[in-house]
Amino acid sequence: MNPHLVGLGTALPEHVVERSEARAFVEQMFSGRVRGLERLLSVFEHPRMHTRHLIRPLAWYASTRDFAEKNRVYCEAALALMETAANRALERSEVARHAIVAVVVATSTGIATPSLDATLVQRLGLSRSVQRVPLWGLGCAGGGAAVARASALARGLGGAVLLVAVEVCSATFVPQDHRISNIVAASIFSDGAAAAVIVPEREGGGLELLASHCRLFDDSQEVMGWDVTPEGFRVRFSKSIPQIVSEHTRSLVDAACGEAGVHASSLRHFLPHPGGPKVIEAYAQSLAIDESSLRHAWEVLRACGNMSSPTVLFVLERFLKAGPKKGSLGILMALGPGFCAETTVFRVR
Repeated sequence: MNPHLVGLGTALPEHVVERSEARAFVEQMFSGRVRGLERLLSVFEHPRMHTRHLIRPLAWYASTRDFAEKNRVYCEAALALMETAANRALERSEVARHAIVAVVVATSTGIATPSLDATLVQRLGLSRSVQRVPLWGLGCAGGGAAVARASALARGLGGAVLLVAVEVCSATFVPQDHRISNIVAASIFSDGAAAAVIVPEREGGGLELLASHCRLFDDSQEVMGWDVTPEGFRVRFSKSIPQIVSEHTRSLVDAACGEAGVHASSLRHFLPHPGGPKVIEAYAQSLAIDESSLRHAWEVLRACGNMSSPTVLFVLERFLKAGPKKGSLGILMALGPGFCAETTVFRVR
């Protein structure tokens, strides 16, 4: 028997920002400081991006704050979101809390030692002998990596594993950073958390996780990441990301399917991390599929923006709510700093 994902929960912060509000905010912040700002502001007007959720009202982000203050906000907000998402996942899984043998937490938008999972274990009432596996620095690939690592742990330990992905992307905004990357990031990134429970085996129900595949691309560290400054994390990403998606997605899918023992032509569901409109379009091009096949990714991007690591799990949640056909095959895909890819082939049960 293969591991099964049997419970999934998500959480969003309370402050909802429309794209027009975000555009006006960035225009006010950067007017007169960025050449060609009017042209750059067009990234806020994509018709398939509407709302995002933030941990603070927009006005909070206009003030200059040092890294220490922003990181304190990250820790507080991330823990609250993690707890909500994890409780929902546990309740839906019907797995007893004492049966959780490991906790995997993916995050990249703040730092904490002890890692956030130490506090989460206590808040959730899990066993104090649970194995804790914090994953840091995988960015947008973190949700996919958490599924893969939790699946391997469930198989190896023979017990249920809780995974959580949480990001407070908005806490990394630097108002005095006038680079194009910061403006583009402000147009798509948002905050949220997702959690799931994976068990070693189950007769029927959930998603059967057949196999995972990861790949690190050589000499690609500059494609995406953080530059650490006194003001906090400054986002770094390259215009080449959609091109990388177009060039490598097909080989990544073939490799993952090979490890799962299925042919790529048998896949019926494609659940990519929606990094942005151009990224989703690149997935469609590389896989030679209609964009409607990626509707769940588009829906999440439209309603929630790019939350980094948890986003692909939001896509998975919408997919499951749509009632996919039992026995059908699909693939979960996420890319992030490294530059790297994390993929998992699944069967609906």
